[in-house]
Amino acid sequence: MRETPRSIHAHTAAIEDPGVSILVYHRFGHAVTDAMTVRTSTFRWQLSYLREHRYAIIPLDTLTSYLLGHGPPPPPRSVVITADDGHQSVFTEMLPIVREYHVPVTLFVYPSAISNAPYAMTWDELDALHRTGLFDIQSHTYWHPNFKTEKRRLSPVAYRAFATMQLVKSRTVLKDKLGVEADLIAWPFGIYDDELIRIARDAGYIAGCTLDRRIVTRREHIMALPRFLVTDSASGRNFTSMLPEENR
Repeated sequence: MRETPRSIHAHTAAIEDPGVSILVYHRFGHAVTDAMTVRTSTFRWQLSYLREHRYAIIPLDTLTSYLLGHGPPPPPRSVVITADDGHQSVFTEMLPIVREYHVPVTLFVYPSAISNAPYAMTWDELDALHRTGLFDIQSHTYWHPNFKTEKRRLSPVAYRAFATMQLVKSRTVLKDKLGVEADLIAWPFGIYDDELIRIARDAGYIAGCTLDRRIVTRREHIMALPRFLVTDSASGRNFTSMLPEENR
C-alpha cells in the first residue's frame, strides 16, 4: 500500500457519515490495575456486542487504503481495533480473545521496549502475533518520546534530526526483526503537527493515528486519524457512544 502523488485534500477522500470508529487499547488483565487496563472480560463483552449488533470489524489498512483512493469503501458501521505500546498482556490476554472472535488488530509498537522493558513483549512473541495473520504490526516511533518536550529542549536542527531518527529507526527495526513494512504511525501521546507530518511522510509513512475522540469522517487528515481511547469503563452506553450509528 503506497501513496500516489496528489494533494493532502485529495488524500482525505470522503467516507460517508457516520464514518468509521477506530478504537485504541493499551493493556489487558483479569483486574483493573491502572487507568489503561481493560479487563479481559470487558474486552470479550465488547467484541461480543460488536458481533451481535453486526458491526464490521475491519483492518486499519482497509480504511487507509480507501482514504488514499486505493480501495473500496469500508462496509457501513465499520470498526477498527488498534492497540498501542506492545504490552505483554496483548500476547497473554488479548490474543486468545482475538483468535476466538477472529478479528483483525493493528498493533503499534515502539521497538526500543521489545525484549527490553519488563512490561513489553519479546520479539518472539511479537513475531508469533504477526504470524497469526490477525495482527498488523506498525510503528509507534522508536521509543515513544513526547515531541512537545523534545521540541522545547532541542535546537530546531537537532529536533528535526531526533524526530527523523524516531520515525525512521522504528521502521528499520521492524523490517529487520519481523520483515514488515511499517507505513502507519500512531503518534505518541497523540502529539503531532505539520512539521512532524512532513518528517513522517519523508520517512515513508502514508497514514497516522492520534487520540482525538471522534468518528473518522471525510474531514479528517489522513496523517492524524482520530481514535477512541478504550478503558475498562467502556461498556453499555459508554461503549456504544464510540461506535458508528446503528441505524445507518
